[in-house]
Amino acid sequence: MYLRNDARFKLSALAIATSLALAACGGDSDSNDNIGGGDGGGDPQPQMERLTRIATLPLGSEATGLFLKDDGEVFTNIQHPSDANTVADEDGNVYNLATVGLIEDADVRKHFEAVSVPQTDEEKQTMRVALGRYNVLGQQGNDWAGAPQPSLGGIAVQDGTALIKVSNDPDFNGWIEVSENEGYLFTNWEDRPGGMSRLHLMRDQDGRWAVKDNDATMVDFSAVKGTWVNCFGTVSPWNTPLTSEELYFDHTIDWNAPDEGEVQDLADYLAGEINTDHTVTYPNPYDYGYIVEITDATGTPTPVKHFTLGRYSHENAVVMPDQKTVYMSDDGGGVILFKFVADTAGDLSSGTLYAARVVQDSPVMDAAQAGFHIGWVELASGSNDEIESWVDEYDGITTADYVDGENSYISDRQVHEWAESKLGEDLDSDGVVAANPFGDDRVAFLESRKAAVKLGATGEFNKMEGININMTRAKASVEGDGPQAYVYVAMSDITGKMTDTQGVIQLTNDDTRCGGVFRMPLEADYNVSYLEMVELGGPYDPTDAANTCSVDGLAGPDNVAIMEDGRVLIGEDTGNHENNMVWLLDPEA
Repeated sequence: MYLRNDARFKLSALAIATSLALAACGGDSDSNDNIGGGDGGGDPQPQMERLTRIATLPLGSEATGLFLKDDGEVFTNIQHPSDANTVADEDGNVYNLATVGLIEDADVRKHFEAVSVPQTDEEKQTMRVALGRYNVLGQQGNDWAGAPQPSLGGIAVQDGTALIKVSNDPDFNGWIEVSENEGYLFTNWEDRPGGMSRLHLMRDQDGRWAVKDNDATMVDFSAVKGTWVNCFGTVSPWNTPLTSEELYFDHTIDWNAPDEGEVQDLADYLAGEINTDHTVTYPNPYDYGYIVEITDATGTPTPVKHFTLGRYSHENAVVMPDQKTVYMSDDGGGVILFKFVADTAGDLSSGTLYAARVVQDSPVMDAAQAGFHIGWVELASGSNDEIESWVDEYDGITTADYVDGENSYISDRQVHEWAESKLGEDLDSDGVVAANPFGDDRVAFLESRKAAVKLGATGEFNKMEGININMTRAKASVEGDGPQAYVYVAMSDITGKMTDTQGVIQLTNDDTRCGGVFRMPLEADYNVSYLEMVELGGPYDPTDAANTCSVDGLAGPDNVAIMEDGRVLIGEDTGNHENNMVWLLDPEA
């Protein structure tokens, strides 16, 4: 079931039979041990024994920006903590501001005892770690000498002359190492408009990391017309940060509505001033919703938007060791797993975009044993330059052009006509196969989610979050020199279209409200063709107001990082734990 030219591939009877047989071998639904492999022997292990709690976060915050350094130290941020937190830690830090930091003087790859669940008000208001110490590198609003924008997390208009906001939402951390004692930390600020900071870090004689000579800046995105909701990310195999624009704007028809406040802030960015007249400079929706690569990371950081990887709510993109194959998660409801294959290794500017079509192992499944066979629907091939020329055709549209119920951009009807033309089929049974309204494949790249569903991809996943691999393990696995490697993907809330009674995905189990972590075995040529649950969150208990999901299990798994030995770091984004947590999962425990 590798790449098919037929966009609406069909599973053979043999594949379906194999799928059902695998489901029958799934094991006891009351245990998560030996999922996806192992000898199945021994006593079942309780879910909580597979998890070790690395950190608990201050009240109100979520754990973002997980990045595992080569020496076992871990970057992790404190996003939007409660402004009511007043307790100071031993270094005098109070966690009522968004914080960028790392667990230092520690190696999470080695054995350690879990940190306890916070009990007192003091414990609940601070950052607590199982090993090492948490080092605050910066907090929102910190003013750095010489920075082109006014503060850490500061989102200014494109010429830097006026401040739109100071974000409290640090997310992705990307570490570009210069030496074992020096490097550059890139951090996303997940806002509208979005931002990214770069901290030049040095380790001092006491082993503590600190900003070097006030070298801390906000990346200039003016060359690409700004950026939008920079969420999670990865560092490419060629050592460039890849930041994800999480579009979260499903209906482009409303983009230029006069009351779209979030878009108005972006209009201010483009205008270069804070104002209320947006009829002259107004953003083009098709300029946003992509993976943005930061080139020249240790010099003058330069953003490059890769239109080729499609436009949707990018949570993350991870490039395989072949430097061509990219897997991408799509955050939101009714979303899609995407794949991209570049024409040239190390160059994401041209290639082919695919979307996953899945078949569940059995019609209705316990989520704890969920498994799906994957086939890849080819959407289109293109280059950044070609796609950007299509984007530019929608420049100049403003709120003055908005008419309620009408569309200033690509309409659903045009998406449908493009799909009929692409497939050569009458999809709506009106007796006519429509002609392509554009004569090109812009729909695939500018309205990727709608295009994928029309061609037969599965648009039923929910809250698809961080997706990641371990580069060394992946390369060894594919080349036959190491154990099986997996692409891991977290889903923070497995409800919506994944648990209804419609469509391909129909999962059961109350614990789905706590989310879960899935994995996909890497195959030859870095393909994947199977998705399986590896750790379901919970248990779920609606009577526990503070911790609706058990504190001994996952809740809202979000960003993930993978160790070379196959273990998985997981950061939470949940309201189902009073204090969000960072975990270490051993899938083979």
